[in-house]
This record gives sequence, structure tokens and C-alpha cells, in this order.
Amino acid sequence: MSLRDDLARVVARDARYSIQAYVFVLESLEFAKFLKKRNRRGRRAGTRKPPVTRHITGQQLCEGFRELALRQFGLMALTVLHQWGIRSTSDVGEIVFHLIAAGELEQSKYDAREDFNDVFQFESALRSDYVMSLDDVA
Repeated sequence: MSLRDDLARVVARDARYSIQAYVFVLESLEFAKFLKKRNRRGRRAGTRKPPVTRHITGQQLCEGFRELALRQFGLMALTVLHQWGIRSTSDVGEIVFHLIAAGELEQSKYDAREDFNDVFQFESALRSDYVMSLDDVA
């Protein structure tokens, strides 16, 4: 069975979010892991590295989600995410815990649904605070 089939079953159980929303949250998870690894490398240059954990907190996932949405959709990010049913960081948490229930993600003993509540305000983080660089428009 493919991931797409698994996601279709999850969407069938709770149709609040589109299949694209689930795919984007999974992409955001990988992006957040990349950002965490990159940031760790930058801070640890020249020092011994601590054991690397691939675990991402709810807040880290939401921040990766925000950055990826702005990179991929720019000023349309809010519109695209609303179309998929995502209107808050709490919705990101709902999707994550649906994926955990479906066996697509693993939950650590420290993970809680509440970790995703009010990480940022969608309107300001995805529209008002968005700044285009000259590279984006050139």
C-alpha cells in the first residue's frame, strides 16, 4: 500500500483537511529537520557534536511549515492553506496526530497535541510579516 493510499484513508475518516494538506505537513516535517540540522551545523562549527536527534518539536514543525509555505506560495500562502483546510497551527497539530494514528509518524513520550496550539498567528505570519526580497521579484 502506498503513502497516497494511506493518506486517502486518513482523509476519508476526517475530511476537514485535503490530501494536499497532509502531504504539505509531511514535506514541512522534512524541511524542519533540514533547518534543524543546518542550524546545528552553524552553531557547532569547530566543537564536538552532541548526538543528533531527528525529533522535531511541534513548534519547530510549525516554524518549518511557515517558512516552507512562504517559500513555495509567497503572498498566496494563506489562501492556499485555507483552501486545504489549514487555518491555524492547531490544524497542523491535528494533521500530525491523524498521521500518528494512521501509523505514518511516530510520537515521542514528550509530544502533545497542545504543542501546536497558537505557535503563531496565521494572518500575520503568512501575510502581514511577509517581505519579498529582490530575488523573489527579479
